[in-house]
Amino acid sequence: MDSALLAPPFDSTALAEASTATLKATLLKQVEGRDSEPMARKVRFATETLLPLFNELEQRNPTPDLNQQIPLLKGIWWPLWSTIPFQDIIPGRVHDESYQIFDDNGFYANLARYKPGRKTPILSWLSRWLLSYDFMIMQSYGVKTLAAADHPSAPGQVGQDYWEIQNLCIRQGLRLGSPSFNAEAAQAWFNLTVAQYQKDPEFQSQTAIPTPGKNRVRAKQYQKIAEARPRLDHLYIDQDFRLVKTQREKSQRPSYTVAVRVP
Repeated sequence: MDSALLAPPFDSTALAEASTATLKATLLKQVEGRDSEPMARKVRFATETLLPLFNELEQRNPTPDLNQQIPLLKGIWWPLWSTIPFQDIIPGRVHDESYQIFDDNGFYANLARYKPGRKTPILSWLSRWLLSYDFMIMQSYGVKTLAAADHPSAPGQVGQDYWEIQNLCIRQGLRLGSPSFNAEAAQAWFNLTVAQYQKDPEFQSQTAIPTPGKNRVRAKQYQKIAEARPRLDHLYIDQDFRLVKTQREKSQRPSYTVAVRVP
């Protein structure tokens, strides 16, 4: 490992003495190549190893004001590593074709490509060239001020700013052939979905329950995701790096995402 980086277990004194650049580089190194690990292992890694690093970066957050975070968000982000459960309810996610896209019109989306059977030798060639499954959950975002202490998505003090997140729609698509789901393709799909949503007042109420099949989101899972009011907190955010804590509902464990901006 590069001598400039820190190594676990992370000592509080060493973390406090390290530069912010070192902390960010250390976290990126720690999660490198680990996003495809089983979810239980990633959650354990976050809580048992990375949490002190998360806490120190939160103390260094250069943009704690939520309104000042908005211009930093716009663009395409690549989630290098995440413990968000819904991302892997479908097998075969292509990790380098997963994105978060924010626009300054108050919409954002999580998008990912899945290749069913891509890790099965017999099916991998067929999956690679003939069939892809793309999934998007589009949401709205904005900064609100807490008016009631028991707000479902933002427990805290009255008068405190929080991110108001609402799930708007889920879109799924089977793709034939092998066009790459690159950042440009993801942006184009997102733009089309936003335009449809703005044009069609019924777009938001479309259930779009997926066609039965083991590789598509089940109706019950879809309903649970669609009705959630997730909480979002940027533990750290700058122009090119985000450490995000999310929680879909009060009873759910917190999830963490490490994301970098797509050039």
